[in-house]
Amino acid sequence: MIWLDALDYASVFVFALTGALVASRAQLDLIGFVFIACLTAVGGGTVRDVILDRGVFWVQQPLFVGVATVAAIIVFFTAHLLESRYRVIVWLDALALAVAVPAGVAAAFAMDAPPLVVVVMGISTGCFGGLMRDVVCNEVPLVLKQGELYVTCALVGAVTAVLIGGSTGLIVCAGVVFVLRAGSVALGWRLPVYKSRPPRI
Repeated sequence: MIWLDALDYASVFVFALTGALVASRAQLDLIGFVFIACLTAVGGGTVRDVILDRGVFWVQQPLFVGVATVAAIIVFFTAHLLESRYRVIVWLDALALAVAVPAGVAAAFAMDAPPLVVVVMGISTGCFGGLMRDVVCNEVPLVLKQGELYVTCALVGAVTAVLIGGSTGLIVCAGVVFVLRAGSVALGWRLPVYKSRPPRI
């Protein structure tokens, strides 16, 4: 489906940019940039496709890896121009999340998956690539940043898509995900976090 491919290509490119920027913070060589960019770009979609037992998208269309590689090369030669690479990573990641969650939802929709599976696929597609990137590069995963909205954004967006349905649901899903994530980054929107208390005597 053309619209599903378009979502996957957009997600791959933007997530690859974030992966390459994290590689720049780790001061890796060009091959390291490409590896981390590709891992980030296709990680979530690979998990989605394996769970759904469908052809893994980048295996069927290797051009996805080419797109991620191009993104890595661009960042390799331009990352030094950025004043704050971490801030760019955070905002690009927010954009990528807003594209990847609808991509995961759309893939599950295309297979007539039940609503719960659709929601889980949206979350998986949006979160696993970035999680792999940060773990491999020894960064604190954005997914697990204390109190920040991340998985919550994916969850709310995916549920919204299921409730509305169709292409309209995917568009609204993307908007909801980005607004929630942007609010967390820029305005400090948070969920309550667990705080341990001294044991009672």
